[in-house]
Amino acid sequence: MKQSITHAIGKSRISKTCAFLAVGLLALQAQADEAALYGPSAPKGSAFVRIYNAGNQEVSANVGNTQLSDVGPLGSSDFSFLPNGDYSAQVGAQTLPVKLGADRYYTLVNLPGGQPKLVEEPPFKNKQKALLRVQNLSDSELTLKTADGKTPVVENVAPQGRGEREINPVKVNLALFSGTKKVSDLKPVALARGEAVCLYVTGSAGKLSPVWVKRPTATQ
Repeated sequence: MKQSITHAIGKSRISKTCAFLAVGLLALQAQADEAALYGPSAPKGSAFVRIYNAGNQEVSANVGNTQLSDVGPLGSSDFSFLPNGDYSAQVGAQTLPVKLGADRYYTLVNLPGGQPKLVEEPPFKNKQKALLRVQNLSDSELTLKTADGKTPVVENVAPQGRGEREINPVKVNLALFSGTKKVSDLKPVALARGEAVCLYVTGSAGKLSPVWVKRPTATQ
């Protein structure tokens, strides 16, 4: 009788061990599937960088060992993470020194006919609103307004400066103004909750190039 009870207890322990192993394997498989879907999580204190190509030819870049490859004209990569610190960034055939801070986001801008520029992108954390940001890399002060010119949205953004505003998530028609003069109508942009959408403006007065830059849809 004792042997039978001992045998039953042993079988129970083995069953429990197998169950624990099965759960562990399933958890590991789930983590592997999630990593394949979303990519690895960034370690605490990482820096984040992407490239926006304001030129008219495809370009690739690297920052340290991080590669941002084959970005088409007026296109952008998604953000990649790397340890914070000092790096030499190469954009096409040009290089520039960059300093990347912990938990900060940056865009490397490939400027046609000029030296690439590193632009900081403060993270947006309001999950109830959307953010419109203007990165003005031109030589003119600019204002973002509704397309009819009646309502300022992001006002008086200085040359080589940044301006932004939180708004409700909607689809809006906007235009870029220099003073009271409309510089350019912009493509309609759809804004989602928790999303930051940047208008990058390059070029010089009389020949400005405003482009909406959003994270690629497939990686959001």
